[in-house]
Amino acid sequence: MKINILTYDGMTALDAIGPFEVLARLPGAEVLFVGERAGPVRTDTGHLALMAAATLDEAPPADIVLVPGGFRPPLAEGPLHDWLRAADRATTWTTSVCVGSLVLAAAGLLTGRRATSHWLALDELARFGAVPTPGRVVVDGKYATGAGVSAGIDLALDLAARVAGLQVAQAIQLGIEYDPAPPFAAGSPGTAPESIVALLRVQRDSIFVAE
Repeated sequence: MKINILTYDGMTALDAIGPFEVLARLPGAEVLFVGERAGPVRTDTGHLALMAAATLDEAPPADIVLVPGGFRPPLAEGPLHDWLRAADRATTWTTSVCVGSLVLAAAGLLTGRRATSHWLALDELARFGAVPTPGRVVVDGKYATGAGVSAGIDLALDLAARVAGLQVAQAIQLGIEYDPAPPFAAGSPGTAPESIVALLRVQRDSIFVAE
């Protein structure tokens, strides 16, 4: 089970690390962080870097490709989109977390397909031909998309069950003790106080910027 996780400057760390903690525990899993250049890739806070072990040209074909989201996701046509289209031809699953779905859609991989994203960016999917679909995890064919940031863990557990069976997925969930009990009911715009939702909508351009 070969898994390639894309990296780029300004990506959100948990979008990649959350799924990594699950997928790396699949039997026989080989996880590779890849990017346009090898070496450290600065995440959106500016205080943390992840290491891309291979360039896009060096990355071998993978069963699963995962695209994380982040500030200013790479939406303009370029080498990264060429790589995604080529990699997609070999995958069993092509996946994303948060606004990573916009990157997949910008590459033309989600045209006419249902997909989710961060709630602040969900409507943007239509601009690239995808069908915005609210949900923590949305699967359409071999394309699996997760909602904002922490939903990457749910996405990866869903994939684990599909790839290796329910028992393996449940064992991984227990092993990482993924048993969410947040202190506030503010994790979605449907449950958060209206004032908090309004605040994030006002700050939208500093949270997510589509280039």
